[in-house]
Amino acid sequence: MATASTSAPLSAAPEAAPGHGAVKASEIAVGVIIGRTSEFFDFFVYAIASVVVFPALVFPHLSPVDGMMASFGLFALAFVARPFGTALFIAIDRRFGRAFRLTSALLLLGTSTVAVAFLPGHSQVGAWSAILLAAFRISQGVALGGAWDGLSSLLALSAPQGRRGWYAMVPQLGAPIGLIVASALFAYFLTVLPAEDFLDWGWRYPFFCAFAINVVALFARLRIVVTPTFQALFRARELRPTPVVRAIREEGPRIILGAFAPLASFAMFHMVTVFPLSWVFLFTSERPSRFLIIELVAAVAGVLAIMASGLLADRYGRRAVLAATAAGIAAFSGFAPQLLGAGQLGETVFMLLGFVLLGLAFGQASGSVASSFSIRNRYTSSALTGDLAWLFGAGFAPLAALYLSVKGGLLASGAYLLSGALATLLALWLNSALGADRLKRKAKSEPKG
Repeated sequence: MATASTSAPLSAAPEAAPGHGAVKASEIAVGVIIGRTSEFFDFFVYAIASVVVFPALVFPHLSPVDGMMASFGLFALAFVARPFGTALFIAIDRRFGRAFRLTSALLLLGTSTVAVAFLPGHSQVGAWSAILLAAFRISQGVALGGAWDGLSSLLALSAPQGRRGWYAMVPQLGAPIGLIVASALFAYFLTVLPAEDFLDWGWRYPFFCAFAINVVALFARLRIVVTPTFQALFRARELRPTPVVRAIREEGPRIILGAFAPLASFAMFHMVTVFPLSWVFLFTSERPSRFLIIELVAAVAGVLAIMASGLLADRYGRRAVLAATAAGIAAFSGFAPQLLGAGQLGETVFMLLGFVLLGLAFGQASGSVASSFSIRNRYTSSALTGDLAWLFGAGFAPLAALYLSVKGGLLASGAYLLSGALATLLALWLNSALGADRLKRKAKSEPKG
């Protein structure tokens, strides 16, 4: 069966949908930003609560450090569950369609998120508090695996020649935007409420907001995804779900390389968001609300850096930007974590510098080797690649960084970040070598003359 060229213009597909005009890339971008912002807002609401709420609410019988580590252990469960959610919802997609899949996934995500808002504490139900939180977190991970709507891949494939770096960064804007809103909400409640009231009921309101945002995002995304024109675009680009087992069998090595290529940015992601908040909360007398404001301001710098990554990638190449930022992150890991122990000025410098590096790297981290997937497996392979990248690079990052810092000081936490940077450089080199080898084999197989 002939496949559509990945460079086909946006107007190519509407022929299959009479009465509908050509789709603009900006329309796809709006849907992508709405979807990713809602997902990252959920993510950061839970992440911030993992630091300022759950250790005291769910693990009050443990020391502050052990309670934080236990909280981070539950935090990682969503990343472990996410690939299983992808497999489940791809099967649902193949049987019932993309609209049903997205609706059921976001319904599960919203239900799991709002359920956390009703979580009873350890003082009320004992160990069941942790068990319930673990169950809700696993449900969130399964739902996040199903929330993949393919719009990011569609945007990348529909990007004009010479502008692919710019369009690749669009989905990544959802992360700092989600962090800005989540940080602002928690900072507000931490500031206006006494500690007892915040721990009793104030922390629950951001989770209700997350549920409301999910509902709005669901309708906004469905309005885009289920239209005949967009369905035609998905078909034209062969962005249809294939069985997970087949994708792994045919694309396994490329999926692994794709997961490790952005590892530096994914590890950096938590080193400048969740981990520093936990360190400040545990080992300084600073109010967490003040540090959340620093995160908010630094996230704005991250937005600008993500946008800059698109311009740089279009000029120098996406892989060149990833390699350069991985080297920068490796250097950052050798000295910057110590800034967290250098007072408020050091914290501010750490956050601003970290978010600039994160933005430059994370802006091009999505699907950095996705073009190497075969067209028929690209949809499923891209989803699995993202799941594994988050699992390996981010899922255990707060726990690992905190453990290393407690055992060996702040400098030791840079070891996790350094490992991610080295993994990225190695994966990019291997992918380049495999690509060159494929070109050589193709050249040899072609008839001469």
